[in-house]
Amino acid sequence: VQLQASGGGLVPAGGSLRLSCAASRSIGSINVMGWYRQAPGKQRELVARLTSGGNTNYEDSVKGRFTVSRDNAKNTVYLQMNSLKPEDTAVYYCNANYWGIFYWGQGTLVTVSS
Repeated sequence: VQLQASGGGLVPAGGSLRLSCAASRSIGSINVMGWYRQAPGKQRELVARLTSGGNTNYEDSVKGRFTVSRDNAKNTVYLQMNSLKPEDTAVYYCNANYWGIFYWGQGTLVTVSS
């Protein structure tokens, strides 16, 4: 599974961005799609994930602000990020868990200015 992430950029605090992750195969066949992030000097952490059954999970600090969704026709998963905070600044990675094998896309940098 190849993943192509896009949509990062520089945004002021309180702003919004939408990240996209295009997969090389049907996302309906992928068990779990996830978004992770890694801030400078910190470990990579799970931000949000979406199962093939439509269940979602979010990291506590993004609940109510971020929404993960998918478009099966485009084989794309999105991360809508609203009310962004400087602490959301990180490289964001999309991830696919396909039958226990994890695939990673390249990161996309999100910078939130204060």
